[in-house]
Amino acid sequence: MNQPLAYIHPEAKIAKNVVIEPFVTISKNVEIGEGTWIGPNVSILEGARIGKNCKIFPGSVIAGEPQDLKFEGEESLAIIGDYTTIRENVTVNRGTKASGKTVVGNHCLLMANAHVAHDCRVGDHAILVNNVALAGHVELGEWAILGGLSAVHQFVKIGRHAMVSGGTLVRKDVPPFVKAAKEPIQYVGINSIGLRRRGFTTDKINEIQDIYRYVFQKNNNVTNAIEYIEAELPASPERDEIIEFIKNSPRGIIKGYKKQEKN
Repeated sequence: MNQPLAYIHPEAKIAKNVVIEPFVTISKNVEIGEGTWIGPNVSILEGARIGKNCKIFPGSVIAGEPQDLKFEGEESLAIIGDYTTIRENVTVNRGTKASGKTVVGNHCLLMANAHVAHDCRVGDHAILVNNVALAGHVELGEWAILGGLSAVHQFVKIGRHAMVSGGTLVRKDVPPFVKAAKEPIQYVGINSIGLRRRGFTTDKINEIQDIYRYVFQKNNNVTNAIEYIEAELPASPERDEIIEFIKNSPRGIIKGYKKQEKN
């Protein structure tokens, strides 16, 4: 921990067994949990709260000031959960007075050059592939995966276990358990492979698929689809999660898959 080539503010709270490599900068009002590794040339700025057993690779900047012209220097946080890996040149900005914090959960993987803007919430086990960009106030559910070069509009919500294809521009909310791709972004099916890996049974996956047929594939508008699902399909945690997500989507959800017309 006594790395002579690193700058560590005397007020920073650093737990035991933290490894700090050369040329690291750690500001005041920083807390780092035990067993975490901080790679060379990492900047951990005021307001960072980093959990235990994390790995932060060279060039990353944690708790940089928000890129928001309304920011007035208010005190805020950037919180990184336990066992999270942050690869090269990732930036995680701290929050604004809107929520006071940016949060990245436990066991997440943020690959090289990803950006998490102010006031975002990234759920446990989520993955941001290389060069993903989250604008401010984005909410990303547990186990969600964003493919490389995806860009997410501010205030968008992406549900649990959703998967977004690489290079996608995400302007609408993406409900839980689905795959989304194309331009403009569309529903392209259930994330069945991911769900199986997470222990979902075949019956449960089929149940989720049936629900989304009424939302995306039967030419219903969203209101009619939800009314039918609530009235006709048996209640379950997954059914209720999907209904609540769609009902509480002020931006609106992505559209259903459209077959391309042949010339």
